[in-house]
Amino acid sequence: MSLFWIVIRQLAEIEAMATSKKVITREEWEKKLNDVKIRKEDMNKLVMNFLVTEGYVEAAEKFRMESGTEPDIDLATITDRMAVKKAVQCGNVEDAIEKVNDLNPEILDTNPQLFFHLQQQRLIELIRNGKVEEALEFAQEELAPRGEENQTFLEELERTVALLAFEDVSNCPVGDLLDISQRLKTASEVNAAILTSQSHEKDPKLPSLLKMLIWAQNQLDEKAAYPRINNLSTAALEDPAV
Repeated sequence: MSLFWIVIRQLAEIEAMATSKKVITREEWEKKLNDVKIRKEDMNKLVMNFLVTEGYVEAAEKFRMESGTEPDIDLATITDRMAVKKAVQCGNVEDAIEKVNDLNPEILDTNPQLFFHLQQQRLIELIRNGKVEEALEFAQEELAPRGEENQTFLEELERTVALLAFEDVSNCPVGDLLDISQRLKTASEVNAAILTSQSHEKDPKLPSLLKMLIWAQNQLDEKAAYPRINNLSTAALEDPAV
């Protein structure tokens, strides 16, 4: 991530100079960019890391063949992981739990928070489908005992059961639990746990580097006017406003 390090270096240089804002021309900035050498192999590893972590198995296989970059895990395991993630995203939580246990029973045995959140999602799906009696029975038998042992779990359970008190969930203060975003949140948590069990990073490196770039640019903005990237999707340099 050459631009990130250039921003950091420039920031350090300006800190040692006068307090007035420095103006850095495009020519100067591009020269600094060209002076930094990044190995293509390292860039390829970043791309592969993103594809593997996010579960793009077909793209990862194609990239492996085209670039010669080997993934750090068996690509076959991505398919299994994505099947679990998709099951949660579709509301098939029981199926997801079975698939996780098929992959590695220790994932749920050693992660009570994840197991509770999956069970909570099962309760949400029962409520979504109007199965009130089944939802109450499930909450009492499966979730209440865990709530007695953990105050955070109890609060989350009470919040979820509150959905039953509203006929119109659009007026419900906890109606967000029925949003698709809640499924995605649970699916992401499961995905991260599976990756961790496979000794793989649970988050891709590329988004973290982009966040670091944004932070570094914001810091440099206070000290200098320079060609900055405002659109991360194009990475185009925009001339400084002077």
